[in-house]
Amino acid sequence: MAVKEIIRMGHPTLRKVAEPYPIDKFDSPEFRQLIIDMQETLHAASGIGLAAPQINLSSQVLVIEVVDTSTRYGEVQAIPFSVFVNPKLTVLEPECTGYWEGCLSVPGLMGFVERPQHIAVEYLNARGENRSLEFKGFLATVFQHEFDHLNGTLFVDRIDDLSLFSYDQEYRDFHLSDRVYPND
Repeated sequence: MAVKEIIRMGHPTLRKVAEPYPIDKFDSPEFRQLIIDMQETLHAASGIGLAAPQINLSSQVLVIEVVDTSTRYGEVQAIPFSVFVNPKLTVLEPECTGYWEGCLSVPGLMGFVERPQHIAVEYLNARGENRSLEFKGFLATVFQHEFDHLNGTLFVDRIDDLSLFSYDQEYRDFHLSDRVYPND
């Protein structure tokens, strides 16, 4: 068990499209260790999501866990530690809402990103079983943010208005009260 180094923006692995995780390796000690390492790394970094490319493994594996439901966005739905392997995302409703996003691979920076707020996800769980879920609101944003990592995309690529891209402290000083809609 180990906390892995989270690679940062500029590292080439973050810009590659991740390979599907081999189904025949689901029962392997390597896969079980990967999931444990991702969970420990996520907890050590105080994050809510982590994709394998962020620990320099170009595989389609991501994890999400939302325990603290009281966030800067208000109350959000909790989600227990969940593993998503080789996920496929479908937008169910294209209406977008924006949130200020940060990223463990882009430390110290925040940006306002608009994303669809109702999605469906088909994936394999940690036991290799086919599953599907729908996410709405904040959790839809969280999933899309992590899913982007599997496609070599960072949240900074999705910022439409660069005046809404800032360092953490400036976000807290000047934008935190803007909540979801900064121009209302």
